[in-house]
Amino acid sequence: MNPLYRNDKPGQFPPSYYAATADIPPVRPPLDGDITADVAIIGAGYTGLSTALHAAQNGLNVVVIDAHRAGFGASGRNGGQVGTGWNKDQDWLQARLGSGPAQQLWDLTLEAKALTRDLAQAHAPDAGYKPGVLHGEWSAKGAGDLRRYRDFLAQTYDYDTEYLDRDAVRAICRSDVYQGGLLDWDAGHLHPLRYALGLARAAEAAGARLFEGTEATALDATGVTTRSGRIHAGHIIVAGNGYLPDLNTQIASRVLPINSFIAATQPLGDRAEQVLSKDIAVADDKFVVNYFRLSDDKRLLFGGRENYGLGFPQNIEDALVQRMLKLFPQLKDVGIDYTWGGTLGITMTRLPMLRRIGPNTLAAGGFSGHGVALTGLAGKILAEAVTGQAGRFDLWSTLPIPTFPGGKHARAPLLTLAMTWYALRDRLGL
Repeated sequence: MNPLYRNDKPGQFPPSYYAATADIPPVRPPLDGDITADVAIIGAGYTGLSTALHAAQNGLNVVVIDAHRAGFGASGRNGGQVGTGWNKDQDWLQARLGSGPAQQLWDLTLEAKALTRDLAQAHAPDAGYKPGVLHGEWSAKGAGDLRRYRDFLAQTYDYDTEYLDRDAVRAICRSDVYQGGLLDWDAGHLHPLRYALGLARAAEAAGARLFEGTEATALDATGVTTRSGRIHAGHIIVAGNGYLPDLNTQIASRVLPINSFIAATQPLGDRAEQVLSKDIAVADDKFVVNYFRLSDDKRLLFGGRENYGLGFPQNIEDALVQRMLKLFPQLKDVGIDYTWGGTLGITMTRLPMLRRIGPNTLAAGGFSGHGVALTGLAGKILAEAVTGQAGRFDLWSTLPIPTFPGGKHARAPLLTLAMTWYALRDRLGL
Protein backbone atom coordinates (compact mmCIF):
# COMPACT_ATOMS: atom_id res chain seq x y z
CA MET A 1 0.00 0.00 0.00
CA ASN A 2 1.07 3.57 -0.67
CA PRO A 3 3.12 4.84 2.34
CA LEU A 4 1.14 8.07 2.16
CA TYR A 5 -1.93 6.36 3.57
CA ARG A 6 -0.74 3.10 5.14
CA ASN A 7 -0.62 4.36 8.74
CA ASP A 8 -2.40 7.72 8.76
CA LYS A 9 -5.79 9.23 8.15
CA PRO A 10 -5.77 11.62 5.18
CA GLY A 11 -4.95 15.15 6.20
CA GLN A 12 -4.90 14.47 9.95
CA PHE A 13 -1.80 14.92 12.05
CA PRO A 14 -0.97 11.87 14.20
CA PRO A 15 -1.95 12.05 17.89
CA SER A 16 1.54 13.08 18.95
CA TYR A 17 2.78 15.31 21.72
CA TYR A 18 3.92 17.69 18.99
CA ALA A 19 0.48 17.99 17.40
CA ALA A 20 -1.08 18.46 20.86
CA THR A 21 1.25 21.40 21.58
CA ALA A 22 1.30 23.19 18.21
CA ASP A 23 -0.99 25.85 16.80
CA ILE A 24 -2.32 23.88 13.82
CA PRO A 25 -3.59 26.21 11.07
CA PRO A 26 -6.80 25.64 9.09
CA VAL A 27 -6.51 23.21 6.21
CA ARG A 28 -5.32 24.83 3.00
CA PRO A 29 -7.41 24.02 -0.08
CA PRO A 30 -6.24 21.44 -2.61
CA LEU A 31 -5.16 22.29 -6.12
CA ASP A 32 -8.18 22.68 -8.38
CA GLY A 33 -7.43 22.80 -12.09
CA ASP A 34 -4.31 23.67 -14.05
CA ILE A 35 -1.82 26.34 -13.00
CA THR A 36 1.61 27.53 -14.11
CA ALA A 37 4.70 28.13 -11.98
CA ASP A 38 8.44 28.55 -12.29
CA VAL A 39 9.00 25.81 -9.69
CA ALA A 40 6.71 22.95 -8.65
CA ILE A 41 7.64 21.23 -5.37
CA ILE A 42 6.28 17.86 -4.29
CA GLY A 43 6.29 17.58 -0.50
CA ALA A 44 5.73 20.20 2.21
CA GLY A 45 8.25 19.00 4.76
CA TYR A 46 11.45 20.79 5.72
CA THR A 47 13.12 20.24 2.35
CA GLY A 48 10.20 21.34 0.23
CA LEU A 49 9.33 24.30 2.45
CA SER A 50 12.92 25.53 2.63
CA THR A 51 13.21 25.24 -1.16
CA ALA A 52 9.96 27.18 -1.54
CA LEU A 53 11.05 29.89 0.89
CA HIS A 54 14.44 30.46 -0.71
CA ALA A 55 13.17 30.20 -4.28
CA ALA A 56 10.32 32.63 -3.59
CA GLN A 57 12.74 35.03 -1.91
CA ASN A 58 14.70 34.91 -5.19
CA GLY A 59 11.62 36.13 -7.04
CA LEU A 60 10.45 32.81 -8.50
CA ASN A 61 6.82 31.76 -8.82
CA VAL A 62 6.64 28.70 -6.56
CA VAL A 63 3.93 26.11 -5.97
CA VAL A 64 4.15 23.43 -3.24
CA ILE A 65 1.80 20.46 -3.01
CA ASP A 66 1.41 17.91 -0.24
CA ALA A 67 -0.88 14.89 -0.14
CA HIS A 68 -1.69 15.65 3.51
CA ARG A 69 -0.64 18.80 5.42
CA ALA A 70 2.48 20.93 5.64
CA GLY A 71 4.69 19.29 8.26
CA PHE A 72 2.56 16.15 8.29
CA GLY A 73 5.35 13.63 7.65
CA ALA A 74 8.70 13.06 9.32
CA SER A 75 9.30 16.82 9.57
CA GLY A 76 6.54 17.12 12.15
CA ARG A 77 7.16 13.87 14.03
CA ASN A 78 10.91 13.48 14.56
CA GLY A 79 13.14 13.69 17.62
CA GLY A 80 13.88 17.38 17.03
CA GLN A 81 17.67 16.97 17.14
CA VAL A 82 19.73 19.44 15.12
CA GLY A 83 22.88 17.38 14.75
CA THR A 84 26.39 17.99 13.50
CA GLY A 85 27.86 16.43 10.40
CA TRP A 86 26.62 13.65 8.18
CA ASN A 87 25.52 10.14 9.05
CA LYS A 88 29.09 9.02 8.31
CA ASP A 89 32.07 10.32 10.24
CA GLN A 90 34.36 12.83 8.58
CA ASP A 91 37.32 10.44 8.49
CA TRP A 92 35.14 8.00 6.51
CA LEU A 93 34.27 10.73 3.99
CA GLN A 94 37.84 11.99 3.83
CA ALA A 95 39.17 8.51 3.03
CA ARG A 96 36.72 8.13 0.14
CA LEU A 97 36.39 11.63 -1.28
CA GLY A 98 39.65 13.32 -0.35
CA SER A 99 40.43 16.02 2.18
CA GLY A 100 39.30 18.95 0.01
CA PRO A 101 35.77 17.69 -0.74
CA ALA A 102 35.45 16.37 2.82
CA GLN A 103 36.25 19.85 4.16
CA GLN A 104 33.69 21.43 1.84
CA LEU A 105 31.05 18.92 2.88
CA TRP A 106 31.86 19.53 6.55
CA ASP A 107 31.41 23.25 6.00
CA LEU A 108 27.97 22.55 4.56
CA THR A 109 26.92 20.83 7.78
CA LEU A 110 28.05 23.79 9.87
CA GLU A 111 26.05 26.10 7.64
CA ALA A 112 23.07 23.77 7.92
CA LYS A 113 22.99 24.12 11.72
CA ALA A 114 23.40 27.90 11.55
CA LEU A 115 20.64 28.13 8.97
CA THR A 116 18.31 26.05 11.13
CA ARG A 117 18.93 28.30 14.12
CA ASP A 118 18.34 31.39 12.00
CA LEU A 119 15.17 30.07 10.37
CA ALA A 120 13.78 28.99 13.73
CA GLN A 121 14.53 32.35 15.31
CA ALA A 122 13.05 34.28 12.40
CA HIS A 123 10.01 32.17 11.55
CA ALA A 124 9.35 29.76 14.43
CA PRO A 125 10.50 31.23 17.74
CA ASP A 126 7.89 29.03 19.43
CA ALA A 127 9.92 26.00 18.29
CA GLY A 128 12.23 26.85 21.21
CA TYR A 129 15.62 26.04 19.74
CA LYS A 130 18.09 25.10 22.50
CA PRO A 131 21.79 24.14 22.27
CA GLY A 132 23.38 20.86 23.25
CA VAL A 133 23.41 17.27 21.96
CA LEU A 134 25.19 14.40 23.72
CA HIS A 135 26.28 11.29 21.84
CA GLY A 136 26.54 8.32 24.20
CA GLU A 137 28.60 5.18 23.74
CA TRP A 138 27.61 1.83 25.27
CA SER A 139 31.07 0.22 25.25
CA ALA A 140 34.49 1.22 26.55
CA LYS A 141 35.91 0.59 23.08
CA GLY A 142 33.30 2.88 21.53
CA ALA A 143 34.09 5.54 24.11
CA GLY A 144 37.78 5.34 23.21
CA ASP A 145 36.98 5.61 19.52
CA LEU A 146 34.80 8.62 20.26
CA ARG A 147 37.60 10.32 22.16
CA ARG A 148 39.93 9.81 19.21
CA TYR A 149 37.26 11.20 16.88
CA ARG A 150 36.98 14.27 19.12
CA ASP A 151 40.71 14.81 18.64
CA PHE A 152 40.40 14.26 14.88
CA LEU A 153 37.68 16.91 14.57
CA ALA A 154 39.69 19.38 16.63
CA GLN A 155 42.93 18.84 14.71
CA THR A 156 41.51 18.50 11.20
CA TYR A 157 38.44 20.72 11.25
CA ASP A 158 39.12 23.03 14.20
CA TYR A 159 35.82 21.91 15.70
CA ASP A 160 35.50 21.74 19.47
CA THR A 161 33.41 19.19 21.33
CA GLU A 162 33.59 18.07 24.95
CA TYR A 163 34.55 14.47 25.68
CA LEU A 164 32.92 13.08 28.82
CA ASP A 165 34.06 9.95 30.62
CA ARG A 166 31.58 7.58 32.20
CA ASP A 167 31.16 9.59 35.41
CA ALA A 168 30.83 12.89 33.55
CA VAL A 169 28.15 11.43 31.28
CA ARG A 170 26.37 10.02 34.31
CA ALA A 171 26.31 13.48 35.92
CA ILE A 172 24.27 14.78 32.96
CA CYS A 173 22.42 11.74 31.63
CA ARG A 174 21.30 9.71 34.65
CA SER A 175 21.74 6.31 33.05
CA ASP A 176 24.35 3.66 33.87
CA VAL A 177 24.65 2.34 30.32
CA TYR A 178 27.00 4.86 28.72
CA GLN A 179 30.76 4.42 29.06
CA GLY A 180 31.59 7.80 27.55
CA GLY A 181 30.15 10.51 25.38
CA LEU A 182 30.71 13.59 23.25
CA LEU A 183 28.84 16.77 24.15
CA ASP A 184 28.35 19.15 21.24
CA TRP A 185 27.12 22.61 22.20
CA ASP A 186 26.95 23.77 18.59
CA ALA A 187 24.25 21.16 17.93
CA GLY A 188 20.79 21.57 19.42
CA HIS A 189 17.13 20.60 19.54
CA LEU A 190 13.70 22.10 18.91
CA HIS A 191 9.96 21.39 18.59
CA PRO A 192 9.91 19.94 15.07
CA LEU A 193 6.27 20.52 14.14
CA ARG A 194 6.25 24.15 15.26
CA TYR A 195 9.38 24.62 13.17
CA ALA A 196 7.75 23.07 10.09
CA LEU A 197 4.62 25.18 10.49
CA GLY A 198 6.79 28.29 10.80
CA LEU A 199 8.59 27.43 7.56
CA ALA A 200 5.24 27.03 5.82
CA ARG A 201 4.09 30.46 7.01
CA ALA A 202 7.37 32.00 5.90
CA ALA A 203 7.23 30.41 2.45
CA GLU A 204 3.71 31.72 1.91
CA ALA A 205 4.69 35.16 3.16
CA ALA A 206 7.48 35.17 0.58
CA GLY A 207 4.92 34.45 -2.17
CA ALA A 208 4.87 30.66 -2.51
CA ARG A 209 1.50 28.97 -3.01
CA LEU A 210 0.84 25.87 -0.91
CA PHE A 211 -1.87 23.32 -1.70
CA GLU A 212 -2.69 20.60 0.83
CA GLY A 213 -4.59 17.38 0.19
CA THR A 214 -2.97 17.25 -3.23
CA GLU A 215 -1.18 14.02 -4.16
CA ALA A 216 1.23 13.95 -7.09
CA THR A 217 0.35 11.05 -9.38
CA ALA A 218 2.85 11.60 -12.20
CA LEU A 219 5.62 13.93 -13.28
CA ASP A 220 7.32 14.64 -16.56
CA ALA A 221 9.59 17.25 -18.10
CA THR A 222 6.84 19.86 -18.23
CA GLY A 223 5.19 19.54 -14.85
CA VAL A 224 3.36 17.56 -12.19
CA THR A 225 0.00 15.84 -12.49
CA THR A 226 -2.25 15.49 -9.44
CA ARG A 227 -5.66 13.96 -8.85
CA SER A 228 -7.29 17.38 -9.13
CA GLY A 229 -5.18 19.31 -11.64
CA ARG A 230 -1.78 19.89 -13.13
CA ILE A 231 1.11 22.23 -12.44
CA HIS A 232 2.96 23.33 -15.56
CA ALA A 233 6.44 24.24 -14.36
CA GLY A 234 9.89 25.01 -15.69
CA HIS A 235 11.54 23.26 -12.73
CA ILE A 236 10.38 20.39 -10.53
CA ILE A 237 11.62 19.47 -7.05
CA VAL A 238 10.72 16.04 -5.66
CA ALA A 239 10.95 16.20 -1.86
CA GLY A 240 8.56 13.55 -0.57
CA ASN A 241 11.30 11.45 1.13
CA GLY A 242 9.87 8.35 2.88
CA TYR A 243 6.30 9.28 2.00
CA LEU A 244 7.01 9.43 -1.70
CA PRO A 245 5.06 7.03 -3.91
CA ASP A 246 6.92 5.40 -6.77
CA LEU A 247 6.94 8.43 -9.05
CA ASN A 248 10.49 7.86 -10.25
CA THR A 249 12.63 4.74 -10.39
CA GLN A 250 15.86 6.61 -9.67
CA ILE A 251 14.46 7.74 -6.33
CA ALA A 252 12.72 4.46 -5.50
CA SER A 253 15.92 2.48 -6.05
CA ARG A 254 17.94 4.69 -3.66
CA VAL A 255 15.51 5.82 -0.94
CA LEU A 256 13.64 3.26 1.14
CA PRO A 257 10.85 4.11 3.63
CA ILE A 258 11.21 2.84 7.21
CA ASN A 259 9.35 3.72 10.40
CA SER A 260 10.52 5.09 13.73
CA PHE A 261 8.55 5.67 16.92
CA ILE A 262 8.46 8.06 19.89
CA ALA A 263 6.77 8.02 23.29
CA ALA A 264 6.09 10.99 25.55
CA THR A 265 5.81 10.29 29.26
CA GLN A 266 3.63 12.08 31.72
CA PRO A 267 5.20 15.33 32.99
CA LEU A 268 8.04 14.37 35.32
CA GLY A 269 8.18 17.55 37.38
CA ASP A 270 11.15 17.49 39.74
CA ARG A 271 11.88 13.92 38.66
CA ALA A 272 13.15 15.23 35.33
CA GLU A 273 16.49 15.72 37.14
CA GLN A 274 16.61 11.93 37.49
CA VAL A 275 16.86 11.70 33.70
CA LEU A 276 18.78 14.76 32.46
CA SER A 277 20.45 17.40 34.60
CA LYS A 278 20.89 19.67 31.56
CA ASP A 279 18.32 20.59 28.92
CA ILE A 280 20.08 18.79 26.10
CA ALA A 281 19.20 16.05 23.62
CA VAL A 282 20.86 12.63 23.63
CA ALA A 283 21.43 9.99 20.97
CA ASP A 284 23.56 6.87 21.21
CA ASP A 285 25.61 4.47 19.12
CA LYS A 286 23.11 1.62 18.85
CA PHE A 287 22.37 0.67 15.26
CA VAL A 288 18.70 1.01 16.19
CA VAL A 289 19.44 4.29 17.87
CA ASN A 290 17.91 5.54 21.13
CA TYR A 291 17.25 9.28 21.09
CA PHE A 292 15.63 11.37 23.78
CA ARG A 293 15.24 14.78 25.39
CA LEU A 294 12.93 16.64 27.75
CA SER A 295 9.99 18.68 26.55
CA ASP A 296 9.22 22.17 27.81
CA ASP A 297 6.77 20.69 30.32
CA LYS A 298 9.37 18.13 31.52
CA ARG A 299 8.14 15.02 29.75
CA LEU A 300 10.70 12.56 28.50
CA LEU A 301 10.39 12.28 24.72
CA PHE A 302 11.97 8.90 23.98
CA GLY A 303 12.43 7.56 20.47
CA GLY A 304 13.78 4.51 18.73
CA ARG A 305 12.40 1.08 17.81
CA GLU A 306 12.56 1.08 14.03
CA ASN A 307 10.65 -1.35 11.85
CA TYR A 308 11.18 -1.97 8.17
CA GLY A 309 7.73 -2.86 6.90
CA LEU A 310 5.34 -0.17 5.78
CA GLY A 311 2.84 -0.90 8.52
CA PHE A 312 3.11 0.33 12.09
CA PRO A 313 2.94 -2.40 14.77
CA GLN A 314 -0.36 -2.68 16.61
CA ASN A 315 1.33 -1.84 19.91
CA ILE A 316 3.91 0.94 19.71
CA GLU A 317 4.18 1.59 23.43
CA ASP A 318 5.44 -1.66 24.94
CA ALA A 319 8.67 -1.98 22.96
CA LEU A 320 9.47 1.71 23.41
CA VAL A 321 8.92 1.51 27.17
CA GLN A 322 11.13 -1.58 27.34
CA ARG A 323 13.95 0.31 25.64
CA MET A 324 13.38 3.38 27.82
CA LEU A 325 13.49 1.40 31.07
CA LYS A 326 16.74 -0.29 30.04
CA LEU A 327 18.27 3.19 30.17
CA PHE A 328 16.15 4.64 32.97
CA PRO A 329 14.77 1.96 35.31
CA GLN A 330 13.95 4.76 37.75
CA LEU A 331 10.98 5.64 35.49
CA LYS A 332 9.23 2.26 35.83
CA ASP A 333 6.18 3.81 37.50
CA VAL A 334 5.83 6.71 35.04
CA GLY A 335 2.91 6.63 32.63
CA ILE A 336 2.97 7.26 28.89
CA ASP A 337 0.64 9.95 27.53
CA TYR A 338 1.49 9.84 23.82
CA THR A 339 2.98 7.39 21.33
CA TRP A 340 3.32 7.91 17.62
CA GLY A 341 5.25 6.79 14.60
CA GLY A 342 6.44 8.27 11.36
CA THR A 343 8.03 7.24 8.10
CA LEU A 344 11.45 8.45 7.05
CA GLY A 345 13.65 7.70 4.07
CA ILE A 346 17.00 5.94 4.30
CA THR A 347 19.74 5.23 1.78
CA MET A 348 22.23 2.37 1.64
CA THR A 349 25.02 4.56 3.05
CA ARG A 350 22.68 6.59 5.32
CA LEU A 351 23.85 9.69 3.48
CA PRO A 352 21.23 12.08 2.06
CA MET A 353 20.59 12.13 -1.65
CA LEU A 354 20.50 15.20 -3.87
CA ARG A 355 20.15 13.99 -7.43
CA ARG A 356 19.25 15.31 -10.85
CA ILE A 357 16.64 12.91 -12.24
CA GLY A 358 15.84 14.90 -15.38
CA PRO A 359 17.02 18.00 -17.24
CA ASN A 360 14.84 20.24 -15.09
CA THR A 361 13.92 17.86 -12.25
CA LEU A 362 15.82 17.56 -8.96
CA ALA A 363 15.19 15.17 -6.10
CA ALA A 364 16.11 15.13 -2.42
CA GLY A 365 15.61 12.41 0.17
CA GLY A 366 17.09 9.68 2.29
CA PHE A 367 18.15 11.89 5.20
CA SER A 368 18.14 8.73 7.31
CA GLY A 369 17.11 10.27 10.62
CA HIS A 370 19.71 13.03 10.39
CA GLY A 371 17.73 15.63 8.53
CA VAL A 372 16.45 18.37 10.83
CA ALA A 373 19.40 20.60 9.95
CA LEU A 374 20.45 19.15 6.59
CA THR A 375 17.01 19.43 5.00
CA GLY A 376 16.89 23.19 5.44
CA LEU A 377 20.22 23.63 3.71
CA ALA A 378 19.22 21.09 1.05
CA GLY A 379 16.25 23.32 0.25
CA LYS A 380 18.45 26.38 -0.01
CA ILE A 381 20.85 24.54 -2.32
CA LEU A 382 17.99 23.22 -4.46
CA ALA A 383 16.74 26.79 -4.84
CA GLU A 384 20.24 27.85 -5.88
CA ALA A 385 20.40 25.09 -8.50
CA VAL A 386 17.07 26.16 -9.97
CA THR A 387 18.52 29.62 -10.58
CA GLY A 388 21.58 28.18 -12.31
CA GLN A 389 23.98 28.14 -9.33
CA ALA A 390 24.56 24.39 -9.16
CA GLY A 391 28.03 24.25 -7.61
CA ARG A 392 26.90 23.27 -4.12
CA PHE A 393 24.27 20.92 -5.51
CA ASP A 394 27.00 19.16 -7.48
CA LEU A 395 29.22 18.97 -4.38
CA TRP A 396 26.46 17.39 -2.30
CA SER A 397 25.75 14.98 -5.17
CA THR A 398 29.24 13.49 -4.75
CA LEU A 399 28.07 11.70 -1.59
CA PRO A 400 27.91 7.99 -2.45
CA ILE A 401 24.27 6.84 -2.77
CA PRO A 402 24.21 3.39 -4.38
CA THR A 403 21.00 1.60 -5.31
CA PHE A 404 19.56 -0.95 -2.92
CA PRO A 405 20.15 -4.57 -3.93
CA GLY A 406 17.23 -6.62 -5.14
CA GLY A 407 15.39 -3.98 -7.14
CA LYS A 408 12.11 -2.35 -6.22
CA HIS A 409 10.38 -5.45 -4.86
CA ALA A 410 13.23 -7.32 -3.13
CA ARG A 411 15.00 -4.35 -1.53
CA ALA A 412 12.72 -4.14 1.53
CA PRO A 413 12.82 -7.86 2.45
CA LEU A 414 16.60 -7.97 2.03
CA LEU A 415 17.03 -4.87 4.16
CA THR A 416 14.69 -6.27 6.80
CA LEU A 417 16.93 -9.33 7.14
CA ALA A 418 20.02 -7.16 7.52
CA MET A 419 18.41 -4.77 9.98
CA THR A 420 17.07 -7.64 12.08
CA TRP A 421 20.63 -8.92 12.38
CA TYR A 422 21.94 -5.52 13.47
CA ALA A 423 19.10 -5.12 15.96
CA LEU A 424 20.03 -8.53 17.41
CA ARG A 425 23.63 -7.37 17.75
CA ASP A 426 22.37 -4.32 19.66
CA ARG A 427 20.45 -6.52 22.09
CA LEU A 428 23.40 -8.86 22.57
CA GLY A 429 25.83 -6.00 23.03
CA LEU A 430 28.07 -7.09 20.15
